[in-house]
Amino acid sequence: MPGTKEIRVKIRSVQNTRKITKAMEMVAASKMRKAQDRMRATRPYTGRAITIAMHAARANAEYRHPLLTKRDTVRRVGVILVTTDKGLCGAMNTNIFRLLINHAKEWEAKGVEVDYCAIGNKGFAFLNRMKANVVSHVVNYGDRPHIEKLIGPVGLLIKSYLDGKVDEIHVFTTRFVNTMKQDASHFTLVPIPQEFMDVRGQRHAEEAVKEGTWDYIYEPDAKSVLDALLVRYLESLVFQSVAESIGSEQSARMVAMKAASDNAQNIIKELQLIYNKNRQAAITKEISEIVGGAAAV
Repeated sequence: MPGTKEIRVKIRSVQNTRKITKAMEMVAASKMRKAQDRMRATRPYTGRAITIAMHAARANAEYRHPLLTKRDTVRRVGVILVTTDKGLCGAMNTNIFRLLINHAKEWEAKGVEVDYCAIGNKGFAFLNRMKANVVSHVVNYGDRPHIEKLIGPVGLLIKSYLDGKVDEIHVFTTRFVNTMKQDASHFTLVPIPQEFMDVRGQRHAEEAVKEGTWDYIYEPDAKSVLDALLVRYLESLVFQSVAESIGSEQSARMVAMKAASDNAQNIIKELQLIYNKNRQAAITKEISEIVGGAAAV
C-alpha cells in the first residue's frame, strides 16, 4: 500500500488536472453558445438555398448546368471531410471517421477511386494515416471561419467535377442535434440530389417540388442565373457544414470536460479516503507501540 506522502502527491496532481478540465469546460460552454447562435442564424438561408437548387434540378430549362446532371457511371468520387482542429471533444471525430471508413470500403469494393478534401487538423491527420489521396486541405480555420478560406480547397474538387474527373462529391460532417447529442452525417453535395437530407437532418423537396407543378422564367438567361445560384448553394452548404461541426465540437468538448471533472472529483474522494485510512492506521500503530513500551516498563 502506498505511503501517505505518495497519496498526497497524487491527490494534488488530480486536483490540478481537475482545475484544467473545469476551466476548459467553462471556456467550451462560453464558446458553445456563440457557435450555436451562428449556426442557427445560417440555417434558414441554407434551407432555402437547398430547396431552390432542387427546384432548378427538376426544372425543364433550356440550359442544363453540369452540377444538376447525374452521371451514368461513377468511377471517381470526391469527399469533403469536416472535422475539428483540436481534440478533447469526446468521440465526435471518431464517429465521423467510422462513417467515412464504412463508405470508403463500399467504394473500394465497387472499384471507385476517392479524392479527399480535409477541413480540420484531425481529419487531415487521419487521411494521412490512411495514405488517402488528399488533393486539398484547410486547417486552423478558427471559431469564426470565413467562407473565402473554406471555398478555395473545396473549389478544387468542384473544378474536378466540372472537368469530368470526379463524378460525385460527398460531405462528411457532424450534425448538431442538441447539447448532449451530435450525429455523424453524410450527404451528397453534387450532383444536386432529387431528395436531400441536409446537415440538420431535415428532408427537403418532397411535396413542394413534384415534377410538372412549377417552372422558372430566367432573366437574363438560364446560364447566368444557374451559375450564380449554384455558387451560392455550394458556399452555403460548405459553410453550414463547418458551422454545424463547430457547434458540435464545443458542445462535445463541454460534455467531455464535465465528465472528466466529475471523474477527477470521484478519484480525489477515493484517494482522500485511502489517505485517511493510512493515517489512522499509522496513528494506531504509534499508540500501540507507546502503550506496549509503557507496559514493558
